[in-house]
Amino acid sequence: MPESTIVVTGASRGIGAEIALSLARAGFQVACLSRSGQAPELADVPDALRARWHAVACDVGAAAQIQRAFAEVSERAGGRIAGLVNNAGQHTDGAAATLAPEAFESLMHSNATSVLMASQAAYPLLQANGGGVIVNMGSFYDKLGVKKNLSYCASKAAVGAITRCLAVEWAADDIQVVNLAPGYVMTSLNREYMTSGPLAQHLQKRIPRRSPAEAAEVADAVTMLFSLRSRFLTGETIYLDGGQSLMV
Repeated sequence: MPESTIVVTGASRGIGAEIALSLARAGFQVACLSRSGQAPELADVPDALRARWHAVACDVGAAAQIQRAFAEVSERAGGRIAGLVNNAGQHTDGAAATLAPEAFESLMHSNATSVLMASQAAYPLLQANGGGVIVNMGSFYDKLGVKKNLSYCASKAAVGAITRCLAVEWAADDIQVVNLAPGYVMTSLNREYMTSGPLAQHLQKRIPRRSPAEAAEVADAVTMLFSLRSRFLTGETIYLDGGQSLMV
């Protein structure tokens, strides 16, 4: 990986795959971490862009796997990286009254603790690079009260808090940390569910632009954050929800 390298977790499918594609188009080398260890599952991608992807097997919920994956990335990238996208995560739902503490803790680990662990592993590689950018993938649910989504909302609120604290602690190392919080996003995995039935009707009413975001739109917003020259954008949560969370 002779050029600037960015690590993307959860990169094999969905939004993560689109992020890997957008970054490759922008000229970055992309270390694509996923449980499967497979390259992004996208069709019709030119070989020249696929050559910028470097698939690495990693479950970001397992500390030992994170250390092993980042050691592999470090060896390939010459001991430094330009950035990290903490994209991997899960969603579960359930009534708060019967929510098992173990289920709550499991989702917090998957969505929040993993962000901390991956960021810690990336830190020395970003230092060696003279700085860089960490983009955490949050959710607009972090500021909402959503029925049957206590664990998910709490985990994404934690991602925002982690973002702020890392931004303050690592600013002296010229490391920016930003939380990108999308609303509803269509991917190849959920498109049919998003575009038909009660949910589609609900989103048409609730989103000012009347439709969810495409995964590629979120991916391009991530890439934009790696292209900014301003060092003063750090610690912030940027809501990418088409104005949905602003509506009364």
